[in-house]
Amino acid sequence: MENSNDLIDQTVRDLAPSSTSSRTAAGPTPERSPHLIDTINQVFALFRLNYHNQFYSAYGDTELLNQAKRLWLEALGHFSSDQILLGAKRVIETSDYLPTLNRMLQCCEEGHGPEGLPGPREAYLEACNAPSPKVAFHWSHPLVYHAGLATGWHRLSNESESSSYPAFLEHYRRLSRELARGEKLALPEPVTDGEDKPALSREASRQHLAELKASLNLDE
Repeated sequence: MENSNDLIDQTVRDLAPSSTSSRTAAGPTPERSPHLIDTINQVFALFRLNYHNQFYSAYGDTELLNQAKRLWLEALGHFSSDQILLGAKRVIETSDYLPTLNRMLQCCEEGHGPEGLPGPREAYLEACNAPSPKVAFHWSHPLVYHAGLATGWHRLSNESESSSYPAFLEHYRRLSRELARGEKLALPEPVTDGEDKPALSREASRQHLAELKASLNLDE
């Protein structure tokens, strides 16, 4: 007898040919590929099969369903189709309840993203524990540095996780979407002095000064 993972995989394959012709397909947008739109349709079809009564209670109206699909398409658009489908599988395997968008985001983020991007929890811990100067630290991905910078190093060092992590997560997700749209995220480049010893560039020095001010709470 097939286990639950096999059944879910088979259902995804069965749904794939028909999802693009669904009457409640996610509305196409110029920024989203038909393949990604098809993936969102597959996810909602999986949820309809697994959460039948809950699904129709939440999305009984076709217009409401289409609005939800467009919202999910925008929020999940920085993930690959494989990540989205794996996230949907995690939801089905771990919950008896129709997921919220936030829960779906969490499930999609459980694995590592493209280009070596760590998950948000791992990225948060890296940002909290990185020594100063932050610009000289060997970051796993530039996005982690920029998410920490946007959150505030002083906040990450001094506030509780219950306060600082939601703020970090918001910036992490925003920057992930920007990265998926092709925006570049880079670290200030270090330079070397005349003796080939590591030194900080002017931009890196400026960032380091900002870090020191923040750590001393001078800019409040």
